Amino acid sequence: MGELKDCPTCGGFFNYTGIRDVCGKCATNEEKLYEDVYKFLRRRENRAATIERIVEVTGVTEDLLHKWVRKGRLQPALFPNLGYPCDKCGKLTIKGKLCESCTTELHNEIRTFDAAVEFREAVDKNEVATYHTDRKSGRS
Repeated sequence: MGELKDCPTCGGFFNYTGIRDVCGKCATNEEKLYEDVYKFLRRRENRAATIERIVEVTGVTEDLLHKWVRKGRLQPALFPNLGYPCDKCGKLTIKGKLCESCTTELHNEIRTFDAAVEFREAVDKNEVATYHTDRKSGRS
């Protein structure tokens, strides 16, 4: 059983079943736009078209192009200038929610955090030797 939702495109109500995120009328319009975009990209000279060029020629919105790439309807392997924005920095990516550089940065931050936690735990267990110096004389 579906739930009643507002269509994000036209604002009308539709029965959301988890398959489409827009109403039937808007889904039909999106499908027509998809066909136009796909016809444009199938031509050899247009395969490397940028998102801006595709928007200019076909009239589709960037958000809709991003949606199709996310869902795998348009493959960046076939059309190399397609992608969708990274959730953190906005740079185009082709998989996941974060681009390569943001993923690497996040992994580094996690490693740093884990090392700090391990160090704190070692200090709490008194496994780390602590040396005190006499500040005035500089001796240990």
